[in-house]
Amino acid sequence: MITFACKKIDKEDLIRCSFNLNKTEYKVFMYLLEHPRKQRVIDVAKGLHLTRTSVQKAIKELVNKNLVIRFQKNLPRGGYLFLYQIKERERIKKEMKDIVASWYKNVLHEIDSF
Repeated sequence: MITFACKKIDKEDLIRCSFNLNKTEYKVFMYLLEHPRKQRVIDVAKGLHLTRTSVQKAIKELVNKNLVIRFQKNLPRGGYLFLYQIKERERIKKEMKDIVASWYKNVLHEIDSF
């Protein structure tokens, strides 16, 4: 946990704020981070005890935010299914560091303009 002036910021707050995630998106994000192999929506939903539609909506947002990759798997008898996997952990860490550095720069600017 990080203490900043009068506010304590835990890891969840930092991640959610960095990537503008709601609670469900955060849960799905963390699940995919902790289960690095490619996952189906239904498997994530079962693992988190959430509805398939809630997970599907969250994954769609995570893909749009460029945090999750979608893969298409063609089935032998025809058809396909989508699998999802978190982007590289190190790339996500770098993005968070860049975001925090930007916040820091903006805070310094605000202090200077005080």
